[in-house]
Amino acid sequence: MHSTIDFSHFEIVYGFNPLTPMDLVHLPLKEKVSSDVEKNEKTVRQLHKRVQLQIEKKSMLDACKANKRRK
Repeated sequence: MHSTIDFSHFEIVYGFNPLTPMDLVHLPLKEKVSSDVEKNEKTVRQLHKRVQLQIEKKSMLDACKANKRRK
């Protein structure tokens, strides 16, 4: 987990966190193709939006801390 985004980099790219090394084993080609492509795309887009909001939130907090004692 990255402290700024509260997600692992793997999860941001692939949409899930592998729990075991077996989760990373390549699937046969016909199982890779999913009929739920739109669902997966929507899930990844929502994840990216949450990450973007988290980065913006963290940036604002860091700016507030940095400017706390400035006049």
